[in-house]
Amino acid sequence: MKKMLLILALSVFGFANAQKGTILVGGNIGYTSEKIDRETSPVKNNSFDFLPKVGYQFHDNWTAGIEFSVQSSKSEFGEGEGKANNFKTGAFVRYTVPLSETFSVFADLGAGFQNQKGKNYVNGSLVSNRKIDGFYSGLTPALFVNMKKGFGLNFSIGGLSYETLNYADDDYSKFSFNFGKTVNIGISKNF
Repeated sequence: MKKMLLILALSVFGFANAQKGTILVGGNIGYTSEKIDRETSPVKNNSFDFLPKVGYQFHDNWTAGIEFSVQSSKSEFGEGEGKANNFKTGAFVRYTVPLSETFSVFADLGAGFQNQKGKNYVNGSLVSNRKIDGFYSGLTPALFVNMKKGFGLNFSIGGLSYETLNYADDDYSKFSFNFGKTVNIGISKNF
């Protein structure tokens, strides 16, 4: 009986496989709140992310387009406070493989420019003001669940990323392999 209900539920969803010549619009919105209790002073971090993308499907399996990300964060630590705004803009290419009328898997490869601006305050007085520029790249595998007529949910559980940042005389680089460590849920629509 359960198998019959599952088959029925999957067949109810209309299948609109992304086709050559369509426009893809999608993205993620995220919020993170973290609190760390320390003996010296507790730390509290809050951040909000908005990550939209728009692409053109030039082949039944291939999409290319632009992506950007805006993140705003605030940290409180003892007598201090930090505020930061991060911005990323770049291009992506996506390869999609349909598994059934409802499910597809895809991989996004993106790269571009990033900028971070931040200020730190202690007892209300500005103690540092920084602007950092750099580059990023990332590979993210994901699952697409078609809900109705090309509108669906995207599920990813991490991927590979590399980023660089340059600030005054300091250079920062980071390589991440976080497959299975993070969970992202987004939406997308093919027009």
